[in-house]
Amino acid sequence: MVAKEPLSVRVPKPSFSAIKRVLWPVLLLALGFGTYEAAQRLLPYADRPIARISVQGELSYISQQAVQQRIAPFVASSFFTVDLAGMRAELENMPWIAHAEVRRVWPDTVTISLEEQLPVARWGDEALLNNQGQAFTPRELANYENLPQLVGPQRAQEDVMQRYQMLSQMLRPLGFSVARLELRERGSWFLTTGVNNTGQSIELLLGRDHLVEKMRRFVTIYDKSLKDQITNISRIDLRYSNGLAVAWREPIAPATDKTVAQK
Repeated sequence: MVAKEPLSVRVPKPSFSAIKRVLWPVLLLALGFGTYEAAQRLLPYADRPIARISVQGELSYISQQAVQQRIAPFVASSFFTVDLAGMRAELENMPWIAHAEVRRVWPDTVTISLEEQLPVARWGDEALLNNQGQAFTPRELANYENLPQLVGPQRAQEDVMQRYQMLSQMLRPLGFSVARLELRERGSWFLTTGVNNTGQSIELLLGRDHLVEKMRRFVTIYDKSLKDQITNISRIDLRYSNGLAVAWREPIAPATDKTVAQK
């Protein structure tokens, strides 16, 4: 004889974990659908036309009016449909704008933060360079002829800017500035200083490498031997390992070129 098992044991118990696994996706789907429907119904009441454009940032080279005109096609959109990425790209296509940030401000405002280009030098005859060595081309280039001119291969913009900043710092204590700096295709550097307090400028031939070492040698020899004769100096050749060569504006006996060796 085998004892019969109770009915509660023989009948399988329902699996609530399985029910939960099925029920949760259904509930989430229903919740998402309900939220979408509610948003679709409420959107026409919440989505307002753009009523105000706020332009922020210190603007020296462009006007607020020029900015407003540039983004006018985007303003016709509503608060939620306005193309912020497109507006930002359009603003950054303006030559004088280095960076733009665009965001919505509830309920009907778009705020624009602008960062202008900082022109440091001319790049050749057709562009300007900012402090990062990036070229940009405004229409009014003729207004910036007083800036130093940097020249070099297109790929070397940042390198030329860095060299310009370094050489400017080294020349400043001597009363000179950089009027023109050129990097030629073979890698040689040529520098023309601005006019100093004596009304003179000089050319420096720097060669291809060791620019800092050569400039330090020039500063030392200039203070010791050349400072008092600067009005007669036309060009200084620094392409030597332990000295420099001076070309005089007028012949000085016994020879035109005089080589000065560092002691």
